[in-house]
Amino acid sequence: MDGVKKNFGFGYMRLPMIGEDVDIEQTKKMVDTYLEQGFNYFDTAHGYIQGKSEKAIKTCLTDRYSRDKYILTNKLTNYFFKKEEDIRPLFEQQLEICGVDYFDYYLMHAQGAENFKYFKQCRAYETAFELKKEGKVKHVGISFHDKAEVLEQILTEYPQVEVVQIQFNYLDYEDPAVQSRKCYEVCRKHNKPVIVMEPVKGGSLVNLPEDAKKVLEDLHGGSPASYAIRFAAGFDGIEMVLSGMSTLEQMQDNLSYMKDFQPLSDTELDAVHKVTEIIRSAHLIPCTACRYCVDGCPKKISIPDLFACMNTKQIYHDWNADYYYNVVHTADGKGKASDCIKCGKCEKACPQHLEIRKLLEEVAAEFEKKDEK
Repeated sequence: MDGVKKNFGFGYMRLPMIGEDVDIEQTKKMVDTYLEQGFNYFDTAHGYIQGKSEKAIKTCLTDRYSRDKYILTNKLTNYFFKKEEDIRPLFEQQLEICGVDYFDYYLMHAQGAENFKYFKQCRAYETAFELKKEGKVKHVGISFHDKAEVLEQILTEYPQVEVVQIQFNYLDYEDPAVQSRKCYEVCRKHNKPVIVMEPVKGGSLVNLPEDAKKVLEDLHGGSPASYAIRFAAGFDGIEMVLSGMSTLEQMQDNLSYMKDFQPLSDTELDAVHKVTEIIRSAHLIPCTACRYCVDGCPKKISIPDLFACMNTKQIYHDWNADYYYNVVHTADGKGKASDCIKCGKCEKACPQHLEIRKLLEEVAAEFEKKDEK
């Protein structure tokens, strides 16, 4: 990956917020701190934070630093085009919002069996390759959420793809739904550099159950995030590990171990395997809080927040989860779990392939039983 310094990227998906707005001043400090430490890779998409991510890129990064100081990745997302003719105007709009003349990397977003068909139908790949020829994109890649056999198909049909972004963390490494290891192996087979997303699984590998947390604490080393990110960064062919940091403190923690990166030792690897066993035994909902499911929900159900309440209840078995469940579904007219009309839009959007409708039934049974009395 030409021009990219080190292997730690700043994901612009989970920025610090003040209410519904991006905390611009804190984000500027995070950008400054990140660049000062010699890192320069930024990742955004048109739909991140309801369109606020790209705008924050311009305000906090591109308006303040010359173009040679950073590498910028953006994505083509299926929600924003209906036919081939829509793609170029969308792309030009993305350039304008971000305040740049070109993107270093342009990824076909959230590729999977269904999305791939849609992108082929709209000649999205061909359009992206044309943009590269015109110098408006330096490299064309994909971000991917599906089975390894689908990734094999895409890379076979489009060998021009230069880089693949996959979900990769120690919990998903052998997960039959996510198939992190198998997808990684397909990338290696096709000699494609790998960008890692969700190394801490949307915070799930930071906010650990107490017994899992103790396993890592007994190592007397770094934060829970450090073991997750170092796990992902330690594999051959991993060119970049993205972290969606929400505070300056998270940024500083990540930088502390990535500026002088060391792979996990055998002892540390044993520890993360134990943590994996503990989490799996707790039967938690493996939601990463990407919020793709929320945008199209006709009942405005804040699905990731409700799942987080369910997981908290599973771990701690106390009343706090019930309290926050009520806070979540009464805020801004958001629906509760039982409001689900089972339209299935959420499941089509879910990168984790969760049975969301069934899970919402379980959430409702747990938290709304008092309402029935």
